[in-house]
Amino acid sequence: MTGTVVVALDRFLPSARRIAETLGADLVAYTSGVFADLFGRYDRIVALMSAGIAVRGVAPLLVEKWRDPAVVVVSPDLRYAVPIVGGHHGGNDLARELAGIGITPVITTATETQGRDSVEGIAARSGCDIVNRDSTRAVNAAMLDSDLPLYAIRGPAIVVAGPGVSILVRKGDYVVGIGCRKGAAAGAVAGALRQALEQAGIAPEDVFIYATTAKKRGEAGLRDAVAELGGNLVYLDDDTLNAQRAPSPSRAQLIGLAGVAEPAALAISKRKELVLAKQTYGCVTVAIAR
Repeated sequence: MTGTVVVALDRFLPSARRIAETLGADLVAYTSGVFADLFGRYDRIVALMSAGIAVRGVAPLLVEKWRDPAVVVVSPDLRYAVPIVGGHHGGNDLARELAGIGITPVITTATETQGRDSVEGIAARSGCDIVNRDSTRAVNAAMLDSDLPLYAIRGPAIVVAGPGVSILVRKGDYVVGIGCRKGAAAGAVAGALRQALEQAGIAPEDVFIYATTAKKRGEAGLRDAVAELGGNLVYLDDDTLNAQRAPSPSRAQLIGLAGVAEPAALAISKRKELVLAKQTYGCVTVAIAR
């Protein structure tokens, strides 16, 4: 299975096959409920059919833009490719790929129509992803009016950013939440992280971000351990952590938190799925989400 699929009504399958070959995509015939089967299995969906059919098919399935696949409708005459879901999240690029076979991409996202860049576009080109995704609304809106500064900071460093600043780090599928006792040594934390990653079958380079509570800002061992693994560590405030469900009981309730490791992992993860429930390794707790 590829990450892209072309779905078409039976009468349009010959044309759909041409599109699939161009994209190196899978090909599926349209049936009632086909979109429900494709969501979650593919990152990009090309629908060769009227926009109305596609919109009615995908609308009940939409969760949020960071998790939904990109959906591009191609008109039955192969004249236009219109991203209807996830323009900034692969849809625009998918539509542009079809220009090679004479299909005109119809781009409607505000930044692109004004000839402006977007946070998502910058992240994609630089091989990064966005840590604080809610920030993109304010930043993309500001990009419509002016050129915003882009700062590249090489660590070690500490960055304090407000809600109108988008933070980009290297791409990865997993978020590692960490809790530890006061004064935990770097070796103990790094050892716990390696054990957790090995237990989950995850390589350190596949980690997007490490996260913990802001109450741990003074823990040098935690900071140094993440640096040893070549990762990026973010500190989350109490409201962010308490907004997440805490599947496992936690002693963090004693300091006013529903939890640390699991809520921290879930808060930044895209799919909000725990792949490793909270595990305790000596004085360190670790949970992993994607």
